[in-house]
Amino acid sequence: MPRTHTSQPAPHPVLSRLPGRAGRKTPDKLSVALTVNGVAAQLKVAPWTTLLDALRDHLDLTGTKKGCDHGQCGACTVLVDGRRIVSCLTFAVMNDGAEVTTIEGLAANGALHPLQQAFIDHDAFQCGYCTPGQICSAAGLIAEGKARSADEIRELMSGNICRCGAYPNIIAAIEQAMRRS
Repeated sequence: MPRTHTSQPAPHPVLSRLPGRAGRKTPDKLSVALTVNGVAAQLKVAPWTTLLDALRDHLDLTGTKKGCDHGQCGACTVLVDGRRIVSCLTFAVMNDGAEVTTIEGLAANGALHPLQQAFIDHDAFQCGYCTPGQICSAAGLIAEGKARSADEIRELMSGNICRCGAYPNIIAAIEQAMRRS
């Protein structure tokens, strides 16, 4: 006679603790307050919305690029409260109340940011896809004040990949901006 299994399977140890499990309902949208490039924004987003998707899809700031969507290429780098982060790896709700600076927010008073100008001066891009993330990361690097040499710049910028291989020009552009800051 075949054996029948009548008991319920044991709940998954992790899934049973997630919101929406055990009688709790996950909210459809959460309110998030951000100051983006100096402008206050109030968003209603799904809990799983990344900061990258909030910027691109909810605020129409498409300068920040979605490259790998796994935090490995740096194309989505922005500044959050002055620190550089890959925006594809953080949820928008985790940054409630934060100040976010994207590539669109670096220029001031109609003048390019010194890094933007240096990238032009040194032809530090080819396809340009990684450029917004490279520039935001470089702005954070300069603000950190840790890089003193080309080797240190290379090391501290290693989270930003340029598939075109414009690294020598990127380093030269960052060095120029560092000298002028």
